[in-house]
Amino acid sequence: MCSAARHGRPPLDGFAWKGAVLRKPSTDRAKSMQPLPTEQTQARRFGKARSARSTAVLEDYVELISDLLGTTGEARPTDIARRLGVSHPTAIDTIARLKREDLVTARPYRGVFLTEKGETLAKRVRTRHRLVVDVLLALGVPQEAAEGDAEGIEHHVSDVTLKAFAEFLRANKDRRKA
Repeated sequence: MCSAARHGRPPLDGFAWKGAVLRKPSTDRAKSMQPLPTEQTQARRFGKARSARSTAVLEDYVELISDLLGTTGEARPTDIARRLGVSHPTAIDTIARLKREDLVTARPYRGVFLTEKGETLAKRVRTRHRLVVDVLLALGVPQEAAEGDAEGIEHHVSDVTLKAFAEFLRANKDRRKA
C-alpha cells in the first residue's frame, strides 16, 4: 500500500505528499539544473573551497601586516585586531598560527614582522587582490563593491582563472585602444 493510501489520501500521479501539503515536482527547476558532477569531481571542488577558507584568514593577516609595515613601519597586534575587526585574543591566536607556519616573527613589545616566506605570500595575495578588483571594475562594478567582493573572491580563485582574468583585462585594454 502506498504512503498516500495509508494516510487516507488518494495517490495522484506526478505529485508527492510532503507532510500535509501536496507538492508537484518543479519542472522549471529540474530543467535549469545541471547534472551532478561525479563524486570525485564534486569532492575535489568542495575540498578546494574548504582549503581556501582555512588559508584565507592567514592570507588576510599577512597582507594586512605587510600593508601596516609599509605604511606605518610597524604592525602591532592591537592595530591588526582593530583593522580586521576581531578581538585582541583572536589576533594573538592567529599570529601564533602565523608563527608556526613560519610566516611571521613577533618580538615582545615590538610588533609583528614578516618572514621571507610571509613577504612572498603577501605579494602573491596583493597581486591576486588587485587583479580581481581590476576585473570587477572592468565589468562595471563600483569601486567600493569591487574592493569588498575581492576580499572573498581572491582566496577562492584558481591560477587558471587568474590567468583568464589577466587575459581578459589585456584584451579589454587592447579593444579600448583600437
